[in-house]
Amino acid sequence: MGAWQPLPDGLPSEVRHFVEQLRQLKDGTGLSLAALGARTAYSKSSWQRYLNAVQPPPRQAVAALCRVAGLAGADAERHIVRWELAVEAWPRPTPANPAGEYVDDPTLPWWDRLEEPPPAPAPRPVGRLLLYAVLILLALLLTAVGGAVAFG
Repeated sequence: MGAWQPLPDGLPSEVRHFVEQLRQLKDGTGLSLAALGARTAYSKSSWQRYLNAVQPPPRQAVAALCRVAGLAGADAERHIVRWELAVEAWPRPTPANPAGEYVDDPTLPWWDRLEEPPPAPAPRPVGRLLLYAVLILLALLLTAVGGAVAFG
């Protein structure tokens, strides 16, 4: 615990401070990354990315770490405020900087991150649909007539 990789150069101070605080919080639990992953909904590799400033953690991951560390109330809220500041400052890839560390904004649900809507299904020809409707109606009519003849 404490043998962390150095954080990347050029990291905004808000991000650096936030990740350092997360590292201290994680070290305070005495858990390995695998054990932390087992106690939260986030894998060991996810925690490695979060704690090495490769990718910002989701807000729920920060809340889960606080819970595992035994923090509640104002103490946990301070970490959430640090998260909000860090996510705003986190470097994002741009056309001028395509080597950014991550692509998705972790604060957006997946359905808001879709780049383009899925293609609409091809419309069915109206003639075929009308033919099916007529065939079903004819089958129902034959069933009704057959039932009336059989049961009088």
